[in-house]
Amino acid sequence: MPTVSIDQIKIGLNRRPVKDEKVAELMESIRANGLLNPITIDQNLNLVAGLHRLTACKLLHLKEIECNIVTYTDADQARLAEIDENLIRNELEPLDRSQLWLEREQILERLGLRAKAGDNQHTKKGSENISPPPKTTMELAKEVGYSERTFQLGKQIAKDILPEVKEIIKNTPLAKSTTDLLKIARAGSRERALAEQAEQALEQALTQGEQQEAERQAQLVAQARAKQKELQIEAYKSAIAHKEAKALKKQVQAKVEQPIKKSTVAGHELGIKVGEEWIVGRHLVYCGDTSGKEFMKLLPSHAALAIATLSSSWNHNYLVDEAQVVAVLRSEGNIYEFCRQNQMPFQYELVLDKVYTSIFSHQSISKPQTPINVEGVEGIISYLLSLYTNPNNFVISPFMGHGEILIACERMGRSCFIGDENPELVTRGILRWQNWTGKQAQKAG
Repeated sequence: MPTVSIDQIKIGLNRRPVKDEKVAELMESIRANGLLNPITIDQNLNLVAGLHRLTACKLLHLKEIECNIVTYTDADQARLAEIDENLIRNELEPLDRSQLWLEREQILERLGLRAKAGDNQHTKKGSENISPPPKTTMELAKEVGYSERTFQLGKQIAKDILPEVKEIIKNTPLAKSTTDLLKIARAGSRERALAEQAEQALEQALTQGEQQEAERQAQLVAQARAKQKELQIEAYKSAIAHKEAKALKKQVQAKVEQPIKKSTVAGHELGIKVGEEWIVGRHLVYCGDTSGKEFMKLLPSHAALAIATLSSSWNHNYLVDEAQVVAVLRSEGNIYEFCRQNQMPFQYELVLDKVYTSIFSHQSISKPQTPINVEGVEGIISYLLSLYTNPNNFVISPFMGHGEILIACERMGRSCFIGDENPELVTRGILRWQNWTGKQAQKAG
């Protein structure tokens, strides 16, 4: 078996990233047994198959590596062999696998080996039979080991999700979920169709030398693609929020909290009094009127989200000036009357597990397009945090409830500024946080 200097092997830019755990496993195997399966390169020393093996050998500081050398007449044939190797040897996530299916089909089209609609094995070119005959969708699906429907759905994922959105999805749980990927691919379908129509008109205008029309169509393409990207990112965030909500619910159900003593409920053990501030890890808890100046002056600038529940004495319109997004949870009722009275800029309404959640903001916010299926208060809070915030963002809540927002912020790495005028609820929330984290809250000042 020929050997080649590792430094001479060229790695293409379109290769998938290596997986650290697989490289580590191969390093142990190569140390113990040597390289059992040589890598494959072409006649120009371009890597065709074996990136993980090559990476492992590099990390072991080997100078040469055994290779199978194959000869290809052009780059398409080399890339096709590389794709087939990856599809056969690697356990691929749906996002990566779909991308390879699409690229493989595109290469076969360029090589004249992909059947068009209406073609079959008896299709002729002139007076000669095509050899080998062009491959149908069913045959391509069979070659990669999947049903025709799964193959078609995979190509939809690869074609319709914008490249920049794919980059966001990579290395997240969604890359493994065909269902979630399809939802993202279908988000902004109207905008995608408009963009494709404008792209065709742009190409025609350029061909005919109509510069002004070409510029107009180029602008339409940019606008449609920008809106498609916005809707796909919203679908991505919504899907991530679903998973976070489910994960939090499971954690809450699995974690058995210590019972709270009756004397503690009344605040005797912590001694919480109205007007006090408590430092609770990365969070701040205030006991007192959360519509008053004392609470307001504690709030951070530019909070990402405020979450509140609708009360009979609502005096919290100020929240929309303190946070980018305000989510108000309430039971079924007349949202329009509430909006008219509080004068916060209404964006849209979500129904989360039969709880009506009104979204307010000075900014225009796109409503999630995918169906929302979360359960329980913890699931709702987690969904909102995932949808409207990022780790280390500030979150405001003027109501303690049972501490759901405080616990969710702790679990998801957000900093919570929360308060309530009821010392008993403040005590319950802090004690729940202590039981959850095993840490102690400290009175400020």
